[in-house]
Amino acid sequence: MIYTLTLNPSIDYIVHIKQLNTGNVNRMTEDFKLPGGKGINVSRILQRIGSSSCALGFLGGFTGDFIEKWLVEEGIRSQFTKVEQDTRINVKLKAEEETEINGLGPDLNDDEINRLKFTLSELITTGDIVVLSGSTPGSLREGFYQKLVKIIKENGAEFVIDTTGDDLLAALPEKPLLVKPNNHELAELYHTNLQSLDDIITYGKKLLTDGAKNVIISMAGDGALLITEDGTYLSNVLKHEVKNSVGAGDSMIAGFIGEFSKSSDALEAFKWGVACGSATTFSDDLASAKFINDLLPEITVKNI
Repeated sequence: MIYTLTLNPSIDYIVHIKQLNTGNVNRMTEDFKLPGGKGINVSRILQRIGSSSCALGFLGGFTGDFIEKWLVEEGIRSQFTKVEQDTRINVKLKAEEETEINGLGPDLNDDEINRLKFTLSELITTGDIVVLSGSTPGSLREGFYQKLVKIIKENGAEFVIDTTGDDLLAALPEKPLLVKPNNHELAELYHTNLQSLDDIITYGKKLLTDGAKNVIISMAGDGALLITEDGTYLSNVLKHEVKNSVGAGDSMIAGFIGEFSKSSDALEAFKWGVACGSATTFSDDLASAKFINDLLPEITVKNI
């Protein structure tokens, strides 16, 4: 089973206006609400490519109910830890430029935190994969991801971690199945400047040396890299209209893990990851199953 864990989910309230005039009344031309959070995005894409998952995390209030109901309607299993305070709302304001206003998230108490850890420890077992991704609510103590990794490893499961900074560095010695920074996050992680593809590959291999089993580095318009013990691979860049930046990385992780959980073939999983990430980039929301399958034959990967 694949589990996704979203510690700070949200409702993403997306508002379209022709032009933003601060200090005045602005009237929207279109709006819609979607469940948000990196792990939730992974579960939604997994469902579309025929890989089941169970979504975990903290949910509270009417906003949490909205997210849970949405996942039920999409056929996604969940076992969230209920909390007293409301799940946050993030506002995505789309005008001439995109402006985001992200909520803080609930203030969690010790009982809520311990219940989530207990749920994780009771559910997962040998052979499972847990995807840890996204930001943490401010009330969670530093190093919380490390505590979750410890539970996962003790239960004999694999984990993917999609975060940055100290949380990622601390997870590397525990041998994550996959890490997926972009080239800018990779530079920040190792406090360096990456001037060329060779530089990116050098530090991508350092992630491997430091413990990761598979490394994907997304490079926006320059494609993506897969680095494994067997080699380094570069994907092509598909030519379609770019519509969306939200959820593309989560979709890439879903594509990789969904295929890898079935075949254990990192190269084939990478192709699925690129197809899913690209399809979301070219969509208004997360990619549809049809679009992902339409793009898959366009993906080429070369050993470099």
